[in-house]
Amino acid sequence: MDLVNELIPEFQKLHPNITVKQTNFPYDDYNQKVATLVPAGKGPDIINLYYGWIPKYVQAGYIQPLPEKGFSEADLKQDFFPVVEAGKLNGKYWAVPTAVRTLALYYNKDLFKKAGLDPNKAPATWDELIEYAKKLTQRDDKGQLVVEGVTWQPNSQIHHWYRDALIYQAGGKDTSDDRKKYLWNDTPAGLEAFKFLTDIPAVHKVGQKDFYETDINAFKKGYAAITIDGSNVLGGIKKDAPNLNFGTAPLPSYKAKATQSSYWANAITKGVSGKKLEAATEFLKFLTSKEVEEKWVEKVGELPAKKDVALQDKYAKDPVLGAFIQQLPDAHAHFFVDEVKERDNFVEATDKVVLNKADAKTAFEELVKKNQALYDEYWSKQK
Repeated sequence: MDLVNELIPEFQKLHPNITVKQTNFPYDDYNQKVATLVPAGKGPDIINLYYGWIPKYVQAGYIQPLPEKGFSEADLKQDFFPVVEAGKLNGKYWAVPTAVRTLALYYNKDLFKKAGLDPNKAPATWDELIEYAKKLTQRDDKGQLVVEGVTWQPNSQIHHWYRDALIYQAGGKDTSDDRKKYLWNDTPAGLEAFKFLTDIPAVHKVGQKDFYETDINAFKKGYAAITIDGSNVLGGIKKDAPNLNFGTAPLPSYKAKATQSSYWANAITKGVSGKKLEAATEFLKFLTSKEVEEKWVEKVGELPAKKDVALQDKYAKDPVLGAFIQQLPDAHAHFFVDEVKERDNFVEATDKVVLNKADAKTAFEELVKKNQALYDEYWSKQK
């Protein structure tokens, strides 16, 4: 990552006795590279990983708990937003975030004006979202989609929007407190949220899978009026679509407010000890410092993971960032035992409904059953 390359010389000026070298792995090969290098003792001392991979990394023995000296439980709870708890397993914290993301609603103000909508007023409820999306959707004389009212890519942010926002908004809950049971079908909320989501393309026809490849690509090019995405795409919008006239707003709500939060975290690999462990701890402390978190906001758009940094007026009252930050108290981070399979199961279920016209309740029940099986398998292997 470019920003980390910029930060390394700063860190080494503060710690001239420590040398830091960054190695980048392609996203699709990342887990495979870690699985090969770390057990062989040839891997890095610190790895950057998606929080949803932490349970698998712990189970595989790739990482060690954060050192108490530098990252005590009391300090982590006091300094960081509650999403840091997603990195806690078996009573120990295994990774620390530099920055976090929440989902919010992005909307194209020019397309709002064109549709006769107030460009300074985003949809605030589920019903308003559909109402606005219908007015914003454009099709050609052959019925082909020209502009999406709201984007719909289930393997992008849609599956996060569902499990960590829509279910809670409908009055339900994602998983049990001990994180061993899927609760999606424990109340009617899970199915209601699932139907709301699949109705967007299947019934209302205001969004379409694979339209302009990705949700954010369609939005940046002006072919989508509304998209649900994280603060982390702000840097890309600034770079790729500097003239895009857009706004942000909290996620549309229903019975309650909720959003999804996620993060990439840094962990220390197993086997690192002595002077190397001390050096790795110092580098993690540097990456989570106020100065570095502020640079992360400016360069990437991700939110500070520490409460006192994020809640500064310059961020909390920012016209773009504010929508993300004000949702942090209502944010949830799903406990992934297998992020790839849980996501793929969700995509398969929505495809059955949207593409194959399957019964939503049947597809939903099958989805819960498959994901519960993943949980059962994971927990059966824990000591």
